Amino acid sequence: MPSVSPFHPYATRLPNESPEYVEARDRLQRAEIELMRQREGVAEKRRALPPGPAVTDYIFLEGPDHLDQGDLPVRPVQLSALFTEPGRPLLAYQFMYGKKQVDPCPMCTMWLDGFNGVVGHVQRQVDFVVIAAADPEQLREHARRRRWDRLRLLSCGANSFKYDLGSEDEAGNQDSTISVFTRDGDGTVRHQYSTRPRMDADLDQRGIDLLSPVWSLLDLTPQGRGDWYPGLDY
Repeated sequence: MPSVSPFHPYATRLPNESPEYVEARDRLQRAEIELMRQREGVAEKRRALPPGPAVTDYIFLEGPDHLDQGDLPVRPVQLSALFTEPGRPLLAYQFMYGKKQVDPCPMCTMWLDGFNGVVGHVQRQVDFVVIAAADPEQLREHARRRRWDRLRLLSCGANSFKYDLGSEDEAGNQDSTISVFTRDGDGTVRHQYSTRPRMDADLDQRGIDLLSPVWSLLDLTPQGRGDWYPGLDY
């Protein structure tokens, strides 16, 4: 018979928990278990998507490997060259910065602050890059201010990548987006999946919040996330 963990996900050894509190807490636990199982089902459907459409082998601009090496020379890099091993997917975070987005997006910056810390773990399984419309010098200067010393930064301002992927509209307005790409054995790059914060009219700023622990931590508290929004000045 399998052993049962002695650690209940909610239980404590604190005295004087009221019956009302215990009952409400147990209802919450059942709801969270149901939510977790639904999320697992959604993730399975995402993994089961058929191969996506072939995409242009976009050319990006990239500076030196390390931020402390300055901003030159700038070299062109094709999308297909961002895959480091056969059969390995590519995650691309589309950063709202550059062109009409003259200031770096604080929300994107918060996500990227976190990605910089965990990208070494992520890259054990997949390739990961950050793509913005800002030119390489602008992008790298912001990265220095944020100490993004582990992220691979690419500029797409000279091509239609963001527009084609739906993270930029005809007027030049941008939205943060994370995309997954695959590469066939013959080198063909395919778009597999993309998502962004606005999922529906009543689900604004929720579509990719699970990619940052900040929201999950705030949601644990009685006041929740409220109308808090990240900034660049702290």
